[in-house]
Amino acid sequence: MTMSDPLGDMLTRIRNAQLRGKSKVNVPASKLRGWVLDVLADEGYIRGYARVEQEGKADFEVELKYHEGRPVIQEIERISKPGRRVYSSVKEMPTVRNGLGISILSTPKGIMSDTAARDQNVGGEVLCRVF
Repeated sequence: MTMSDPLGDMLTRIRNAQLRGKSKVNVPASKLRGWVLDVLADEGYIRGYARVEQEGKADFEVELKYHEGRPVIQEIERISKPGRRVYSSVKEMPTVRNGLGISILSTPKGIMSDTAARDQNVGGEVLCRVF
């Protein structure tokens, strides 16, 4: 069965694993998911991830991050969905919790956080919001 929203599936797996207190979660590998995980790791929301081969399929093993027993990711939400794409210019790009969180964008210069997009003066599709 094909999946209509692979990025939304990854975000839900991360959210569910943190609710259960898991230290790691496996998600199917893809380029888009890898780029989003790169941004999450660079911003300090996850410890890291590794590509693993299981039964002929590639997966990412994501190491979740906790601080004093609480998940670092308090909320992770998909913004632009397959049924409704959400785009933002640099001037109209919203801040997440007054700068305490990030938005992850797909720009012509690649997948990046909202602060990096502002620095490079590019807008794009708002994929998700994390805080």
